[in-house]
Amino acid sequence: MATIKILYVEDEANLGTIVSETLEQKGFDVRLIADGNLVLQACLTFKPDIAVLDVMLPGVDGFTIGKNLRLQFPDLPIIFLTAKTQTKDVVEGFQSGGTDYMRKPFSVEELIIRIQNQLRLRNVQQVASEIIRIGKFIYHPKKLLLENGEHRWQLSSREAEVLDVFSRYINRTIDRKTLLLEVWGDDSFFHSRNLDVYIRKLRDYFGSTNGVQIITLKGKGYQFVVEN
Repeated sequence: MATIKILYVEDEANLGTIVSETLEQKGFDVRLIADGNLVLQACLTFKPDIAVLDVMLPGVDGFTIGKNLRLQFPDLPIIFLTAKTQTKDVVEGFQSGGTDYMRKPFSVEELIIRIQNQLRLRNVQQVASEIIRIGKFIYHPKKLLLENGEHRWQLSSREAEVLDVFSRYINRTIDRKTLLLEVWGDDSFFHSRNLDVYIRKLRDYFGSTNGVQIITLKGKGYQFVVEN
């Protein structure tokens, strides 16, 4: 079984060290970050299974980070940690993209139970959505299969990874660097050239008259346009 990867954001050095070391002793792979400005980049490179965010951070607060993560990673479970106990704070946490909310002080044992529960719920949701509808097309992520009723295309693993990202950005813009980081973990020139190849292949599959377009936005990235 793959090791569960936890992105843990905490600016209290002692608490962060204690919690992350305890989680690592329990078999988790933990990336501890104290600066909220580094979270998005860490998510793109570390690719966590779950994020655990302290709310009271210097500079950018945890709720703002949660909102940004939810936009970039719609399926990522997010647990907020905070000393705030009022109902309005809990509500704000869930409105900011959180899927769970823990009040400080907390026990690491309870945190582990909540992490496991969030991952279980995510797995149930993923099983329930084993197909993705993209306009007139049906994409089967686990089978690496794309079909439209008339034709079926068996995708390569890399084509599927690119389409996985695009399917999370339907009718939205995604910048080229983000796409490269999500698929390859870096934005080197070599991978950038490879990306061009896979995008051409996906454009061929979708064709030009089937209501699905991958539009290049010069200097920005791409827009994955899907007509219902």
